[in-house]
Amino acid sequence: MNLNRLVVLGVTSLLVSVAPISYAIAESAPGQAGLQNSVDKPVTVAQTQTGALYSGTFTAGEAPTTGTARIVSEGGHRYLELDAAFTTSNQGPDLHVLLDTPSRPPGTYANLGSALNLGGLQSPTGAQRYPIPDAINLQNYGSVVIWCRMANATFGYAPLRSVSGAVRGLF
Repeated sequence: MNLNRLVVLGVTSLLVSVAPISYAIAESAPGQAGLQNSVDKPVTVAQTQTGALYSGTFTAGEAPTTGTARIVSEGGHRYLELDAAFTTSNQGPDLHVLLDTPSRPPGTYANLGSALNLGGLQSPTGAQRYPIPDAINLQNYGSVVIWCRMANATFGYAPLRSVSGAVRGLF
C-alpha cells in the first residue's frame, strides 16, 4: 500500500472516530455532557476512492518495452501509473511519457500535435506515477507512449482499454 493511501486511511479513521464526539459537543446545551445526542445525529464522512479507469500492456517500438500502464482516479484526481514490471531501454537520453490519441502511435512525431506530454520518464524500470491534468478528457486518448525526444523515437506504447475492456481513443 503506498504512502498516500496510508495517510488517507489514517485521516479517514481519525475523522470517523472524532466526528461523532465533536458533533455531539457542538450540539449539546451549555452545561450538559454532550454525548447523549451523538446516537441521534447521523455523521457523514467523505472517503477517498481509488479506481482504475483504463489500462494497457506495453508493446515494443524502437526498444523492448514491457509492463503495464493504468490510469487511476484517486481523491478526485487522475494519475498514470506504470507497474513494478515496467521496463524499457536505458539508452534513450531524453525519455518522456505521453498520452496520445491513437491506440497505435507513430514511430516518430513531426510535431506532438494531440499528444499530451506528462513529463520525463522517472526511471527506465519499475513502478512510477504521473499526474494527469484535471481538465484533460481521457476519452480522447488511446495509448501511453514512451518517447525519446532527442531521437524522436517511440520506444514503446501501451494501447489503453477501459476497465470494462472497450478500446479507447482513435485508430
